[in-house]
Amino acid sequence: MSNKKPVRTRGKLQLSKYFQELKEGDFVSISQERSVPANFPKRLQGITGVIEGKRGKAYMVKLKDGKEEKRFLIEPIHLKKIKQIKKQ
Repeated sequence: MSNKKPVRTRGKLQLSKYFQELKEGDFVSISQERSVPANFPKRLQGITGVIEGKRGKAYMVKLKDGKEEKRFLIEPIHLKKIKQIKKQ
């Protein structure tokens, strides 16, 4: 992962993404916003998880790390809501 943003988006923050509202049970993908310092490990980049709740301005995200389930507090600017396709 490179440390720089593309030239056209450098220095910009999407406020709609920063203040997005997510519901409990939503599926999200973790993608680090490079212009905002993050407090989670880089190995989480691109991993999908489930929203369990909200604590302050951050969301509790349940991820599967190997065989264990782990929970991380992540700010909404680093989360991207994804559609979950139901298997038949």
